[in-house]
Amino acid sequence: MSNEQQTRVYHPSAEVVKNAAVSGIDAYNALVKEAEQDYEGYWARQARELVDWKVPFTQVLDESNAPFFKWFADGKLNVSYNCLDRNIEKGLGDKVAIIFEADDGHITRVTYKELLAKVSKFANALRSLGVKKGDRVVIYLPMSIEGVVAMQACARIGATHSVVFGGFSAHALRDRINDAGAVTLITADGQFRGGKALPLKPIADEALALGGCETIRNVIVVKRTGGDASFVAGRDLWYHEVVANQPETSEPEWVEAEHPLFLLYTSGSTGKPKGVQHSTGGYLLHAILTMQYTFDIKPDDVFWCTADIGWVTGHTYITYGPLATGSTEIVFEGVPTYPDAGRFWKMIQDHKVTVFYTAPTAIRSLIKAADANPAAHPKNYDLTSLRLLGSVGEPINPAAWEWYYENVGGSRCPIVDTFWQTETGGHMITPLPGATPLVPGSCTLPFPGIQAAVVDETGTEVPNGQGGILVVQRPWPSMIRTIWGDPERFRKSYYPDDFKGKLYLAGDGAIRDKDTGYFTITGRIDDVLNVSGHRMGTMEIESALVAHEKVAEAAVVGRPDDLTGEAIVAFVVLKGARPTGEAAAAVVKELQNWVGHEIGPIAKPKDIRFGENLPKTRSGKIMRRLLRQLAKGEEITQDTSTLENPAILDQLKHSV
Repeated sequence: MSNEQQTRVYHPSAEVVKNAAVSGIDAYNALVKEAEQDYEGYWARQARELVDWKVPFTQVLDESNAPFFKWFADGKLNVSYNCLDRNIEKGLGDKVAIIFEADDGHITRVTYKELLAKVSKFANALRSLGVKKGDRVVIYLPMSIEGVVAMQACARIGATHSVVFGGFSAHALRDRINDAGAVTLITADGQFRGGKALPLKPIADEALALGGCETIRNVIVVKRTGGDASFVAGRDLWYHEVVANQPETSEPEWVEAEHPLFLLYTSGSTGKPKGVQHSTGGYLLHAILTMQYTFDIKPDDVFWCTADIGWVTGHTYITYGPLATGSTEIVFEGVPTYPDAGRFWKMIQDHKVTVFYTAPTAIRSLIKAADANPAAHPKNYDLTSLRLLGSVGEPINPAAWEWYYENVGGSRCPIVDTFWQTETGGHMITPLPGATPLVPGSCTLPFPGIQAAVVDETGTEVPNGQGGILVVQRPWPSMIRTIWGDPERFRKSYYPDDFKGKLYLAGDGAIRDKDTGYFTITGRIDDVLNVSGHRMGTMEIESALVAHEKVAEAAVVGRPDDLTGEAIVAFVVLKGARPTGEAAAAVVKELQNWVGHEIGPIAKPKDIRFGENLPKTRSGKIMRRLLRQLAKGEEITQDTSTLENPAILDQLKHSV
């Protein structure tokens, strides 16, 4: 990135500081100091203030069987109670909990009182089918009110849910059902996406027919599209029928704080599925705390996280965090480009959204769309309701950050660039809007109570300004507890022997600024390229490419090279039409020289390929493993059904 981008700092306005939950950098430092001086006391205070306990905990952190840490283990609570009942008891029963906007624009509003009734009815239905505390339930649903209800109902009865993204294939679904040993599958006949009705029940049927799912007793089907849904007698049931005559009240199952709330299988895993297991008490605490500190949530906010419930972002910042703080949130079924690329901006305008949380890939694709179609530019919409923007999923490059800040936030809304993972449960490194000066491209400082560091291969902390491996030095309440059914894989993956089992390995590289101590994520450790003995993070090269005026998006991978060890291969989406022939060769040369100027000659991509877009899952995640295979000239043999755009792979096969 350029020096100008590296040094530009955005300070929170006096008004933002004045009204923030964490007001000013001194307030942030006071929280950090409190956690450093009495780590357990800090987390215990937060847990007692923010979470309602049926049985109060007396033990805070149990490290006796490290790295299998326990938090608040002798306390009992229920997540659904904390999200619904207690808000109604506070007088919020008639407050809108969910504004659901369907793919076709139809809007449904559900109050907290109505949501509790829906959750209770479905919880009773599950109980009537014999689902009990500790059973696993797989949820394979589109973005919908029923998706949130299903998750909350599982939490209410103490069943452990595992949500499988509605874009995953039959094989992926079968593997997750099998690994979890699920007793019930909740799905829908289909889903609407971009104006099209897509099947779900037929895929679920195929998954169950593949074998290995003998634990499934019932399949509950939501009627959404009216599409084909063949039923197996005695196994398959309509959702609307099983809830029809159920009572609207349901006693919560009070569970231990360490009871598994959910399993979530990490995307793109190969071989045996990797089920990340999260607890109840510690996870809920961090969901609430980050809503309060990172998103600075207020009673009159309209909060919109654009993620899908099939990913951890949708768990923490759709199903649990907003509801546990009594907030009003948007749940959106569709895609950002239907019926046109102004959909997000129109929804912000129509629903008076105040806090907007989306992914860099979505931002970059909308930048390109606005360039191609000026009518879809955010300047054509009234976005003055916004007061806070967020970024999630991967590091946001400075050019996209600046566009987001200026064009969506009107140069007045702080951007919280949040670093976290499926395994962490919530934000780990992030600005706090009323406390942290912002630097585009940096996720800034650790969340209060999180002890993050950058170390070398031996686990020794490196000086600021020197890149290394990102670790967390102390356990925290919302962390992964284990990998379902495979504790040894958990230990080796996250607490490796190289670090004597004492440091959590995030799997990302990072660097801390010499002056501010701000963190910048440089990419996955396995995405660090070694070119002629020089180690470079792919993120740095991608940021340089996207800073060029012609580039909308870029993804960088390495391939073996006889001369340099590794060669840099860049897959680039331009803002204009995809060039061919001599025009393409000219743009390649221009971009190579640009990267050489921005970073240095060693960083010039050897191979640049142009595509109309990049291979992404329907949640916007770039499938870099596929790009590495393309760069090496390998045939793609793995399942590509999770891709939004599988045809793009052919376009990216060949060099210019």
